[in-house]
Amino acid sequence: MKRFNLFNGIVLSALLTLAGAAQAATFVYVSNAEDGNIGMYTLTPDGTLQPGARVDAGKPVMPMSVSPDKRFLYAAVRSKPFTVVTYSIDARTGALEKLSTAPLAESFPYIQIDRTGRWLLGASYGAHLVSVNPVAKDSGKVSEPTQVIPTARNAHAIITDRTNRYVFVPHLGTDQIFQFRLDSKTGKLTANTPPLVQMKAGSGPRHIIMSPDNKFAYLLSELTATVTTLSLDTNTGALTEVSSASALPPDTKLKPGAPRGAVGAPGQAPRDVSNDIWASDLHVTPDGKFLYAAERTSSSIGAFSVDTATGKLTYLSSTPTEKQPRGFRIDPKGRHMVVSGEKSETLSVYEIDAASGALKPLQKYPTGKGSNWVEIVSFD
Repeated sequence: MKRFNLFNGIVLSALLTLAGAAQAATFVYVSNAEDGNIGMYTLTPDGTLQPGARVDAGKPVMPMSVSPDKRFLYAAVRSKPFTVVTYSIDARTGALEKLSTAPLAESFPYIQIDRTGRWLLGASYGAHLVSVNPVAKDSGKVSEPTQVIPTARNAHAIITDRTNRYVFVPHLGTDQIFQFRLDSKTGKLTANTPPLVQMKAGSGPRHIIMSPDNKFAYLLSELTATVTTLSLDTNTGALTEVSSASALPPDTKLKPGAPRGAVGAPGQAPRDVSNDIWASDLHVTPDGKFLYAAERTSSSIGAFSVDTATGKLTYLSSTPTEKQPRGFRIDPKGRHMVVSGEKSETLSVYEIDAASGALKPLQKYPTGKGSNWVEIVSFD
């Protein structure tokens, strides 16, 4: 009898495991700025996207961030009154349910939930500031900002390092990275020592990411499409420039750009930006071996190999993609990339070659107008 019960127990355990595997899924979320909504897709293991429902957010909805426990998606709306919308994520279906709306200090091109899930960090390009909103970890509800810090011209992104102790904010208008310390208990940001890293004049620091092992930060400069490797001192939170590489092919005809939205002299014709470099986003594979950067004027994705010991990047190739790509994302297994284009009404899915980092186009899928931000959430 005991042997029979043991056998039944083994069978039941195996069935439960299979059921869990069957339910495990990966979901893609894309914010459609001009439509004011967020599209949901299911990403299958072979790279197929299965479109789901779209949920309302507000125009223009742009940056998004997912809570560390994957229960909530946050989306910022960049029109007055500036708000952040909280959605619950159904782990089984990927469906989003709108839970609440809260005020933001300004229009944010970038938001980030910290690694405790208790603080929403935001950076404002137009208002030249960063802010912190408290988040209720159980309900996901965001409260009014408790800290607003004036910084410098054109704060364009805000991230924590992987220890959640340090925060970095690239500033396009002053070619600087601001360095903060984060108190994860109170959510308070304080200037680190030194308070900033000065980058090359005219480079336009835009987005920044951490390496999977937290040894390096990679900085994408919008006006030159260079990716700079900076080493992180985990004892002090200070970044130090190591090396840089261009995300564009050597024969590119594009020229260094200038900050967008700049006002010219009275009576002066608008500057021709058709040949300007206009880089947008960057991401690294989960194993840290390959890094990719998007450039909008050429509508391309530049690929690099990464020396994980030194952080040095080596340019590999450039792949054509959706028109004016502002955002893309790599799935947590590092197998696929999903790219959106602000001037395209389709998404592109690529297979990432694990050995070479090469991008293989798989398929295009319909999306909304002004697609710009991509998040991928995997339950496995």
